[in-house]
Formats: sequence, C-alpha cells, structure tokens
Amino acid sequence: MGATSTPAYDAHADWYEDFISAGGGYLRRVHTTVADLLGAGEGTCLDICCGTGAHAAVPASLGWTPVGVDLSGGQLRHASGRLPVTRADAVALPIADASLPAAMCVLSSTDVPDYPAVLREVARVLRPGGRFVHVGVHPCFVGAFADWSQRPSVVVDERYADRSRSFASWNTSGVRVRVGAWHVPLADLLNATVAAGLRLVRVAEAGPGGVPDLLAFLAVKD
Repeated sequence: MGATSTPAYDAHADWYEDFISAGGGYLRRVHTTVADLLGAGEGTCLDICCGTGAHAAVPASLGWTPVGVDLSGGQLRHASGRLPVTRADAVALPIADASLPAAMCVLSSTDVPDYPAVLREVARVLRPGGRFVHVGVHPCFVGAFADWSQRPSVVVDERYADRSRSFASWNTSGVRVRVGAWHVPLADLLNATVAAGLRLVRVAEAGPGGVPDLLAFLAVKD
C-alpha cells in the first residue's frame, strides 16, 4: 500500500474471505490480543488495511466505532457489510491531522512495501493520547526465512536480513505464496514506531506453543 503499490489481494479476495473466516484458533488469538491491547473506549477506531473487515467486531465489542480503509476493492466488497469503509492507500489516509482517538493495523504490516510510512500516517491522524494497536506475524519467526515444518522446532536462516518482498514459504497453501510479503525485522518495526512519534506502552507475543507466531504492541501518540 505504498505510493506505487497495487491491490495485490484483489485477485484473491474471495479466497481470503473464506480463509480468514475459517481462521479458528489462530483468529481467536489475534482477536484476543487486539482486545487486550486496545481496551474499551468510544469514538472512531480506524482499521487500517482492514481487508475483508474480519477484525471489525473486536473494537465494536469494546465500545469503539470501527471504520475501515484498504486499497483492495475486492476486499472492501466483503468488508462493507461489516463496517463503514473507504478505499485509500495506507500511506495517504484521507483523515484530518490529530482527529482520531484510536487506530489499529492487524495482520497487514507485511502487505505494505513501506510500513514505516504507514506508522507516520498513524501518528499524523491520531490526536494526543490516541491509541494505536499493531498485531502482525512475528518478525523473528514468521517469514520466508522460517521453516515451521518440524514443529515444535522452527528453523530460521540468514534470509532474516532480507527486507524485500518474497513469495517463498514452507506453507504452500497460505497467504504468502499468493500475495507475497515484505519482511520488516523486529528492530526496524520498533524503531520506525518510535521514529514516527508514537510511544510504545506495551509489547506482547502470542503463539500456540513455545515459539510465538504473533507480535503485537500498543503505542500512544503523546
């Protein structure tokens, strides 16, 4: 979703709707993590890169009013039945400065070629005290560089340093082999958050076993 990005999910929107809707325990862990970090509140919570709107029920259950933005018209076709949506690039949000009390980006950081630019937009649109929740694949253990086929062991190789987009994955039926993913190493992710003007409040990891497959954090605009 950078300045030159194209909506990679358009060709897979119907498949992804079925895939994410059948998320089972994984999706429950994602939603539990979002709820735990976001907390109760009121007013608009912007769901950045909302996709099919699969996560909109979480802020709604906490008292927020979810509003979605995504570049993929195919995804928004599904999302529009779950929350108000608009089509826009995450690095150029059609939102006024310092106007939102909350925002979230869930399972989308690897879908954008320039996530630090998205974080800068988050900082721009949040009002002082505004909350931002990030939930994404764990940058240390999920990527083209990680082989989960011998669980509970996970083998990580030197491709961890490669920040380019990759379609490689040990899982040949997942999202990555269809739409690819940009890798954001852990230090890059946390440094970009702070550099954007957001204060990290809490970081969380989640997973089904000894190795977490999700990394999440709550950040606040001071």
